[in-house]
Amino acid sequence: MQTVTLNVQGMSCGHCVKAVEGSVGELEGVNQVNVKLDEALVEVAFNESKVSLDKIKETIEDQGYDVE
Repeated sequence: MQTVTLNVQGMSCGHCVKAVEGSVGELEGVNQVNVKLDEALVEVAFNESKVSLDKIKETIEDQGYDVE
């Protein structure tokens, strides 16, 4: 199990939180997603043998946010 904290720009409201948590949470291998809206951070706990960090970043970017 690996946990990463990503700096994600463009999130501004509860809808943003739901969009990110919902889309990333649906990926196979993701165990937990926690968006810290006021800090522009997304913490993700995942099984690196089932899903890559690049796939997680791509999923967030597909929702319209920038991963730095």
